[in-house]
Amino acid sequence: MRLSLLTLFTVPLMAAAADKPTSPVADGAKPVKVSDAFKFTEGPAPDADGNVYFTDQPNDRIHVWSAADGKISTFLEPCGRSNGLCFDKDGVLWACADEKNELWKIDVKTKKHTVVAKGFAGKPLNGPNDIWVRPDGGAYFTDPFYKRDYWAKDRKEEQDKKAVYFVGKDGKPVRVDDDFGAPNGIIGTPDGKTLYVADINKRKTYQYAIQDDGKLINRKLFCELGSDGMTLDEAGNVYLTGQGVTVFDKTGAKVVNIAIPEPWTANVCFGGKDMKTLFVTASKSVYTVQMTVKGAARQ
Repeated sequence: MRLSLLTLFTVPLMAAAADKPTSPVADGAKPVKVSDAFKFTEGPAPDADGNVYFTDQPNDRIHVWSAADGKISTFLEPCGRSNGLCFDKDGVLWACADEKNELWKIDVKTKKHTVVAKGFAGKPLNGPNDIWVRPDGGAYFTDPFYKRDYWAKDRKEEQDKKAVYFVGKDGKPVRVDDDFGAPNGIIGTPDGKTLYVADINKRKTYQYAIQDDGKLINRKLFCELGSDGMTLDEAGNVYLTGQGVTVFDKTGAKVVNIAIPEPWTANVCFGGKDMKTLFVTASKSVYTVQMTVKGAARQ
């Protein structure tokens, strides 16, 4: 079949346009600074109503951004120097409280906490950093070692590996992977089948298949970029942080970088009444960005 010159040039161009990833950022949307009244923001996590809880670790506080009016209030102070946060399906807030190297569960109504874990193999944890709770209540958390100025000066790295742990119903941490420079950001899919873990030191993010007993198998490189914090949207896109927010599709292809006007972007999640607001913790500030997609919904 003979093709005209117009067809020869048009078909490849149309194919290329069709293959270009579509940015999930709403048309014309820019990051909006909500507040800069903090020392260092981290760990955003949405509750069932789209309110976002986040930490200001140097000031030992957990704050909450209201989905109803956009205002910020203090939820808990002190908070064990909490860093990463995650809600489980029952509305309990899990926190990486690294003041004493502990993993907490916080009852949002009473603001009382219980210590879930604080050690492994007879030694204290290095300092839990980020956490994701899977649908059945089991939790994965990262445990690198970042020296804190509020620790004792002679405090040393307790664990022999910077690792990822799983905590099941028995409350005992099990080491599920330790091949990292420093595991940091962590997030899982709503069906509880896939886990992503970022190695911020080696600038890589890995993907795993989750087993019922908590074990991780089929580790593979997802993308050549590490991350401080992570989230997912309903389309399966993975959001990494550091220099702004970088979005990858489910195949690991880069979609877009959302520039945030701060020295460092620590973490990110979806919130708001419709779950289409990207909530970003960055240095001393928090920002929102309007999106065309919702955050991944827990099943």
